[in-house]
Amino acid sequence: MNTELLASDALERDAPSYSAEILDALPLAVMLVGEDGAIAHANPSAEELFGMSSAVLAKHDLARVAGPYNNLLALAQQVRLGGQTMFEYGVELELPRGAGSHLVDIRAAPLHHGANLVVLTLAHRTVAEQLSRRSQQRDSGRSNAAMAATLAHEVRNPLSGIRGAAQLLESGASEGDKALARMIRDESDRIGALIDRMEAFGGTIPEAKVALNIHELLDHVRTVAGSGFARQAEFKTIYDPSLPLIDGNRDALVQTFLNLFKNAAEALPARGGVISISTRYEHGLSVNSGGRLRVQLPIAIRIEDNGVGIAEDLHDCLFEPFVTNKSGGSGLGLALVAKTVADHGGVVDMETGQGRTMFRILLPAADGLLSDADRGRGAP
Repeated sequence: MNTELLASDALERDAPSYSAEILDALPLAVMLVGEDGAIAHANPSAEELFGMSSAVLAKHDLARVAGPYNNLLALAQQVRLGGQTMFEYGVELELPRGAGSHLVDIRAAPLHHGANLVVLTLAHRTVAEQLSRRSQQRDSGRSNAAMAATLAHEVRNPLSGIRGAAQLLESGASEGDKALARMIRDESDRIGALIDRMEAFGGTIPEAKVALNIHELLDHVRTVAGSGFARQAEFKTIYDPSLPLIDGNRDALVQTFLNLFKNAAEALPARGGVISISTRYEHGLSVNSGGRLRVQLPIAIRIEDNGVGIAEDLHDCLFEPFVTNKSGGSGLGLALVAKTVADHGGVVDMETGQGRTMFRILLPAADGLLSDADRGRGAP
């Protein structure tokens, strides 16, 4: 059954005795809105969506929180007057203080117990669509990996011959022809480097994984980036000290986060560039790993920058191979990120807006290290 329907229908059915605990347990953003647009209650998912605590949200009306040109308040008023549940899908919700936007599906339903409240349920599309496409992306990823491995094998041998012939030509050629031979050799080296990256994309993460402290790994990547390509950036970190260990291949994960840091650094403004790294334990998010088994993904890592953002036409294909908006870029960096995260049983998604891009990686905890709240959710 649709989770959005459960959210509002449960409240309507037991309206006189609805509990904030029920709201707080729901995985979707839920707000109770009064006649004047005042926010009577917001659950933790709504707090995360708007980037404000429930106490702060309660001090503002809906128009101020959702923006003066957003139709969220008008929708709530229409439901209150008509007394009927209404839906809006694919609504771009502008966040306050220039914090970007979210694409959400909205369900607005009246409460019929005299309080004249409207229940607004907002389903954030980014994660939902990411999870629903995950199986399809994995199948596509396997096909791309096989194609990359085959292509790399077929090209490498003749490429070695071309490079060798160019070296022979260079040794006995005139000055004019030497320049041409060097160009052939240099281009062969460039194609060879691209083949190496394609082979990395076509490979799989080694089975031998070890227990890793994600904070130690992130600190190492930050040090490497800060000493090189991101030396002009300011780094900010907010770590959740309660995070358990993860099972992972250290080299593969280091390269994954280096790719994300490099993307962030290249998007930063000339001055005032900030890369923020945060972690937290998130309860209740799981994915289907085949059959009836569901895997919990409680470890959330966010890499955020205050750069120019990502063009809208790239959003749906950002993690596909050879997709790039950079001059001279191979378009394999984020594809390798998505593949490595998937090989570790996780999910990666992205949010972007003017002056903000955030990549979120969700990973499983090491075996036996789930919190008590998430333990036992491995099966539906």
